[in-house]
Amino acid sequence: MLLKDRVLAASEEGITITDPSLPDNPLIYVNRGFERLTGYSAQEVLGRNCRFLQGAQTDQDAAEEIRRAVREQRPCAVEILNYRKDGSMFWNRLSVTPVRDSSGRVTHYIGIQSDVTARRLAEDALREATRQLEAANARMKRDLEAAARIQRALLPSPDLRLPGVDAAWAFQPTAELAGDLLNIFPLGSDHVGFYVLDVSGHGVPAALVSMAVTRLLTPAPGRSVLFRADEDRPGEYRLSPPSSAVLRLNEFFPFDPRTAQYFTLVYCLLNWASGELRYTAAGHIPPIFVSGAGEVRLLESGGPPVGLLTSPEIAEHAVHLEPGDRIYLCTDGIIEVENENGEEFGMDRLLDRFGDACRLKVKDSVQFVLASVRDWGGPSGLIDDATILAVERIRSSPVGR
Repeated sequence: MLLKDRVLAASEEGITITDPSLPDNPLIYVNRGFERLTGYSAQEVLGRNCRFLQGAQTDQDAAEEIRRAVREQRPCAVEILNYRKDGSMFWNRLSVTPVRDSSGRVTHYIGIQSDVTARRLAEDALREATRQLEAANARMKRDLEAAARIQRALLPSPDLRLPGVDAAWAFQPTAELAGDLLNIFPLGSDHVGFYVLDVSGHGVPAALVSMAVTRLLTPAPGRSVLFRADEDRPGEYRLSPPSSAVLRLNEFFPFDPRTAQYFTLVYCLLNWASGELRYTAAGHIPPIFVSGAGEVRLLESGGPPVGLLTSPEIAEHAVHLEPGDRIYLCTDGIIEVENENGEEFGMDRLLDRFGDACRLKVKDSVQFVLASVRDWGGPSGLIDDATILAVERIRSSPVGR
């Protein structure tokens, strides 16, 4: 008995004993752990029901569960908000167990109280942090979706009709936002301009750069690098050669070692009436030429990526397109797709696929090549943004996709 008393007194947990044979099931024993936990001395609480620990914010459902367990003479365990003598609150993990005599009659109830405030506060803080994180993620998702809609709005209209050409494209970002972008548009009365650009990296940083570049690649004289002031006619503009346009972009987007971002670009200027195509491929996959007879070849490149060098040498090339000839522009996300053995799709395979597709309509040829790339990648899919732009010179006037 002395050992039992020493153990009960030494316990850090609050231990109480109540007597249900007395009115209101009062406390007949509390240990020092209870006194430390609640701030009440034994003399202050003996003879009282434990409900004095309850207060304004105590969950009445938890309190009723305790009362119901006592009425039904069964054990229970609840976590309930209780109040110390000084009015401060604490979370009490309370277990109540009936004690029976040899005949099975309940003679007493033993209560064990544990202060679980720190754990409950940590759980509450975790729940609140999770709620805030979920709210932030939801806002971020909405913002990314809005940004993706804005970015897609920069793409050519599906109903676009241009003189002298038939065009189609595929735009496959690996995330909500892409570092790739493309466009095609009329320039003056007898030219069509088109480009594909690819910013290093992925996601939001790459998308911000790509959209900034696109702002300077618009068919808007005075606001675009695609035009230059006409020295002979003040207030008038002339088309810039592709190499000059790329050099101006290099001035606007110098390499910043803090972000380490740059971009590759192939920009083409087609005189659809004469068939002359002039282009510059700055660090980019050069244009792929497919003749109406099915000849496929990779055209020449044009220099380093935009932004890497202060004064780069930007080459400009020319090729003649007959009616039925096509130009395909792609980003490296197409050729870098790997199969399950780690083998890249590669340039040679891409050229073969364009050759296989030369008899298809322009739009169908793009979808055929893209499907081949996806099949090659299998379940892993694309590892980088993938873009294809196809332009075919035609004999008659405006035709859409």
